[in-house]
Amino acid sequence: MSPFPGFLPDEPIDSVAHLIQTALTPIFMLSGIGTLLNLFNTRLARVSDHIEKSNDALATTKAPTERRHLRQHIRHLHRRTLLLDASILLAAVGGAATCGAAFVLFLGSLRDSSVASWLVVMFGMALICTVAALAAFLCDSLAAWHGLRMTTSWARSTHPKD
Repeated sequence: MSPFPGFLPDEPIDSVAHLIQTALTPIFMLSGIGTLLNLFNTRLARVSDHIEKSNDALATTKAPTERRHLRQHIRHLHRRTLLLDASILLAAVGGAATCGAAFVLFLGSLRDSSVASWLVVMFGMALICTVAALAAFLCDSLAAWHGLRMTTSWARSTHPKD
């Protein structure tokens, strides 16, 4: 065994290429999860701002029908925050599992031991959590589209055309 793998002719190029591919996979996965977390947090901040504006409008509105619609809208926004919280939590667990998979790869290369089962568990957990985070985000998107449709129809019914 060579002290410099990949630099001496006894190391096949396929094994070096495979080692590089294996090392880069968690990095790309972690980068994607970081981008998703940024997207989820930005969306959550926008929903939170909308909740504040709706609460301010509720405090100043006296009309019972408008108050009822605002309360319903605020409940809808709170449900969206729960979906976004779930997206953020699942993506964070997916990111942590990706880091765990990279760590297991590192330990496996240092100890030259069999860590395949741990690697499959950690990377599998990362993939499952990331897919679940995207599913929760899809639910939030559907809730946002439904809320937009409801708000638009409510605005049309309360403000008829002249």
